[in-house]
Amino acid sequence: METLKFKTTINCGGCVATVTPHLNQIKGIGKWDVDTSNSLKVLTVESSGLAPDMIIEKLKEAGYKAELIASN
Repeated sequence: METLKFKTTINCGGCVATVTPHLNQIKGIGKWDVDTSNSLKVLTVESSGLAPDMIIEKLKEAGYKAELIASN
């Protein structure tokens, strides 16, 4: 599994609820979590070989911005 971290505009629980169906429909995501207490609003995604652009595009469809900050 690969871990991707994104700086996002997901600010609260309501925002998380909005992006949930978008992220859950992406095949290859093992699990994901948003740290809304972090000033960068970090989305952490555990995936198997997903392109970061796919996640960024899904968040854009939901009305949020994301920028890749770490990958390992």
